[in-house]
Amino acid sequence: MATALVIENDPTNDARRLGEWLTEAGLELWVVRPHAGDELPADLEGYAALVVLGGEQQAYPLPDGSPGAPWFPAVEGLLRKAVRYRVPTLAVCLGAQLLATAHAGLVERSPSGPEIGPGVVGRRDAAEGDPLFRYVPLIPDVLQWHSDEITELPRGATLLAASTRYPHQAFRLGDRAWGLQFHIECDTAMIADWAADSTQLAELGYDPELVVAACSSVLADVEEVWQPFAARFAALALGELDDSTTRRGLPLLGH
Repeated sequence: MATALVIENDPTNDARRLGEWLTEAGLELWVVRPHAGDELPADLEGYAALVVLGGEQQAYPLPDGSPGAPWFPAVEGLLRKAVRYRVPTLAVCLGAQLLATAHAGLVERSPSGPEIGPGVVGRRDAAEGDPLFRYVPLIPDVLQWHSDEITELPRGATLLAASTRYPHQAFRLGDRAWGLQFHIECDTAMIADWAADSTQLAELGYDPELVVAACSSVLADVEEVWQPFAARFAALALGELDDSTTRRGLPLLGH
């Protein structure tokens, strides 16, 4: 069975439903938790895919110049190797931001403020030629929970989905690495965990119970779109999906 390396950056943001969808589609998951002291591998040899999850940390340096988490430079190194060697990669929220910063994109505290709760994004025309996004509806349901945003995509990235306030909602780098600013992995319990004692919700004046209920009400719609998306990603990792329409050369940073 092919194995996907899953990097969990935060104990409150595991693979959850995304993990279930990937395993149902035939991938075995090897979860590494650097936040708990697990050591990241030096490379991706032996892995059919890479999944990088979200977290509360920031993808850009802290005021003292140190990384948002001690293991982020190693994660960025793996993301560069994944793109260079065409290892299918799916990066979610913070993971997508790290995919961007690993390739000279820019992530900042969003000038538009936090984006929290259920919403929709708009699929871009470029998605028609994408092996995963070509089957996503024009305006898919998503879940949002972030205060930072990707303000500049890496050079050569393909924008696949956008919204009015946050233009870089999904992108592809190279031909096999996807970044999603939004969440597709959450269930109600995960959202409730995030909402408990959330300073973001307090600052926005949002009622945590109403936020959890609103997110829970769209989970079926999120699954309808993103479970098949995850299955197509797994098929790509398993060598069962033709991605020849997007194959192209791209100058990349690092090794």
